[in-house]
Amino acid sequence: MIKKVIIVDYQLGNLFSVKHALFNIGLEPVISFDPNDILEADAIVLPGVGAFKDAMDNLNKLGLTEVLKKFINSGKPFLGICLGLQLLFTDSEEFGSSKGLNIISGKVKRFTNTNSAGQLVKVPQIAWNTIDKPSNDMWAKSPLFDVKDGEDMYFVHSYFVDPNDASTILTKTTYADITYASSILKNNIFACQFHPEKSATEGLKIYKNWATLNKLI
Repeated sequence: MIKKVIIVDYQLGNLFSVKHALFNIGLEPVISFDPNDILEADAIVLPGVGAFKDAMDNLNKLGLTEVLKKFINSGKPFLGICLGLQLLFTDSEEFGSSKGLNIISGKVKRFTNTNSAGQLVKVPQIAWNTIDKPSNDMWAKSPLFDVKDGEDMYFVHSYFVDPNDASTILTKTTYADITYASSILKNNIFACQFHPEKSATEGLKIYKNWATLNKLI
C-alpha cells in the first residue's frame, strides 16, 4: 500500500526539489495546502526558504497553523527542512520579533556579522558544513543512524535555532564562532537546518532513512 506523504505548500520554499528527492527514494509525495490532505496524510514534510514572518503569515492565511499542530500532536511522522525547522519554535528575532508555532520551546536567532576576533563573517551561511554528534545516543535512533559524525551537509541560512531543551538537539554545527543546533529530534519530529535534497548521496540517505524508520517505504 502506497503511503500518503504530503509536502506542505505555504507558498515559500523549494517544494519541487524536495518532491524530486523523495520520489527518488521511493515515495510518491503530493504537494498540497489543503487541510484535509495534511490531516489525512501518513506523514508530512514542511520545507521552506525565506523569511520567518512571511511564512507564519502565509500559514495563518491558509488556515494551516492549527492544522500543523494537530498533525504533529497525532504522533505521525513530521519532517521539517530549513525554515520548516525554524517555524516549529516559539519565536524568531527576524524583523524584530515574530511568533512561531511554539511546538518546540526556544528562539530563532541571527548570526552575528563578526566573529570573536572581530573579523567580518558572511551572512547568510551558504556553504557545506559539518554536522557533529552531541554527547547522547540519539544519533543511532535517528535518520542519521548510518551517516558518519562530521559529515558535510549543505546550508543556506541567516538564522539558527536555539532550543530551550538541549535533549532535543540531534546535531550541532559551528559557523561564525557560534555552535548551534543544526537538527533536532523530538518524538515524531525530525527537522534539520541543512538541505538533504542538496547534500548529494548522504542527503538522500537521510530522506530514505527517515522514510524507512517510519515505515513509509
